[in-house]
Amino acid sequence: MESRHRIVTGDSRSLSEMDDDSVELVVTSPPYPMIEMWDELFGRLDAEIGEHLENGDGQAAFARMHEELDRVWAEVGRVLVDGGIACINVGDATRTVDGSFRVFQNHSRVIDAFEELGFEPLPELLWRKPVNSGAKFMGSGMLPPNAYVTLEHEYILVFRNGTESRQFEPGSDRRYNSAYFWEERNRWFSDVWEEINGETQSLGGGELRERSGAFPFEIPYRLINMYSVYGDTVLDPFWGTGTTTFAAMVAGRNSVGYELDEEFVQVFDDRVEAVPEHSRTVVQQRLDDHEAFVAERRAEGETFKYEADNYEFPVTTKQEQPIRFYAASTVEETGDGYRVTHEPVEGTDVRTEDGTGTDDVASSSNR
Repeated sequence: MESRHRIVTGDSRSLSEMDDDSVELVVTSPPYPMIEMWDELFGRLDAEIGEHLENGDGQAAFARMHEELDRVWAEVGRVLVDGGIACINVGDATRTVDGSFRVFQNHSRVIDAFEELGFEPLPELLWRKPVNSGAKFMGSGMLPPNAYVTLEHEYILVFRNGTESRQFEPGSDRRYNSAYFWEERNRWFSDVWEEINGETQSLGGGELRERSGAFPFEIPYRLINMYSVYGDTVLDPFWGTGTTTFAAMVAGRNSVGYELDEEFVQVFDDRVEAVPEHSRTVVQQRLDDHEAFVAERRAEGETFKYEADNYEFPVTTKQEQPIRFYAASTVEETGDGYRVTHEPVEGTDVRTEDGTGTDDVASSSNR
């Protein structure tokens, strides 16, 4: 199996190099309006945004920032197939503008934008991000009533393009081979992900780091497995250092990424060689976790009705029987991105010769 990964250095407000209905899933984390680290970017997109901030008009700046994001969401609606899913990772912002402290609800504004475009909102997810100190409030310290709670979570907003789910041919191999384990479903489809933490980036120069944000590998990897199948294409219109593409490579999907800053593309070039090893590690961890789950259930006296078709272990449901894992074996650079070869995982062990394949899954970060 092969997957293709295209990287476009350009402005995602116009996905002009992409055809209508050409992707099945969108996974992205845009710059968050009213977070100071993104002020310069939004100011370059619309000079009036900077003027509103200088004049202390936070509401006007907030509105104009989201109008720029709206242009991207409209393009997402054009290129996403009917029934395709869009997953938007976004956090709310707290900020003092002209002496007034308040929260700017980015997640609510993004929901409004997608609904206006005809998307159906699906249940959203929350994940906890790191907090820099032990303080759980801002404002007046220990004295009521003027303290404020600390925002410790971000939203993953999930939308379906249109009112109907995607349709597949009966018994579709690529869909059934893409199944996840029963216990993974119970964990992944919980509405709060508490075991995922945002991480500090290792991007080299300080200036580059200041233009990026935390986006743990596990988030796009889960979402890609939850909402796409082998052979699908995943789009990230705010590509950053490419963690969505990295996750698509590991998960055996195609991808397209749009990024304004060429420097971020160069950072990805430096780490793409790690894809095969990371892929083996991720697959091995999932297999190990499942076998631990089986052992635990059996120790409790439970039995399994079904056996996996491709592996020597039982599964909980009939839908899991065709599950098939692929590990990336080679990554080849092409004119506009990469081509990855994926080999089917036979048996239940994809360790490397030195045994490193069983290490805990490392996380990569980007926005």
